[in-house]
Amino acid sequence: MNHNAIKEVTPLRETECFTVFHREKEKFDFPYHYHEEYELNMILYAKGAQRVVGDKMEEIDDLELVLTGPNLPHGWFNHHCRSTKITEVTIQWNKDLFSDNFLHKNQLNFIKRMFELSRFGIQFSKETVEKIAPEILTLHKTIGFDSVIKLMLILRELSVSTDSKTLVEGDMLLDKSLNFRSRRLDAAFEFMNKNFGSSVSLKEVADQVNMSEVSFSRFIKKRTGKTFIDNLNEIRLGHATRMLIETSNTVAEICYLCGFNNISNFNRAFKRKKNCTPSEYRINFSGSRIFI
Repeated sequence: MNHNAIKEVTPLRETECFTVFHREKEKFDFPYHYHEEYELNMILYAKGAQRVVGDKMEEIDDLELVLTGPNLPHGWFNHHCRSTKITEVTIQWNKDLFSDNFLHKNQLNFIKRMFELSRFGIQFSKETVEKIAPEILTLHKTIGFDSVIKLMLILRELSVSTDSKTLVEGDMLLDKSLNFRSRRLDAAFEFMNKNFGSSVSLKEVADQVNMSEVSFSRFIKKRTGKTFIDNLNEIRLGHATRMLIETSNTVAEICYLCGFNNISNFNRAFKRKKNCTPSEYRINFSGSRIFI
């Protein structure tokens, strides 16, 4: 498989605590990727699928629960999975949800340690998944402050569980080929994520990171495997899928709100990424995504 990880920008706003994406699916179709957020991913009934975290590949069982830290590349693939009724719950939260000062308190020691280890990827034991699965499966039905407390209780439970293991060797994180952290790349993505609704030019983004257009164009292609415009459209499409699920705006309104200048471009780009039109996506979306 191709080990070029794409950088994903999660459409999680600064004022939100976390997002829960709960869905039933027939197959895995999301590429190997990394992002700034912590991610707790639970997958049920996908025995034989393959997990790739960093450089570590493993076939998974029917009960899968993994925590990945910021910027650790990861992905799940069909591999030998024969099931067409996969349940997947993905919880993502920003690095600053729990401040360092907060995590230094005595009661948070175990969670702090778990977060530190998550940069290597943590796989939880079958017993732990059986115990915590009901809480994770109902998290998307909880709203407001209660859901934040529920997430903290889930994290607390996981932090004191036994038989969890880290997935990636320490040396791998020093491997230059997987060292995706780049201040310039982060700054460029932050700018695109804030301004995706307007016409963002290559020059504007290059100026943000003090590079010429030609240099920045080469830089972003080398670091992400995709052109500037493809990266910008990925961000726009991420926000578009969120709006299709969450709002009653028309497809045309969402198209322009997300910075696409005409509907046919939007439909074409969306279909390429999601294998269906925006209208079909809205009608057929099976699952729920909430932002708390």
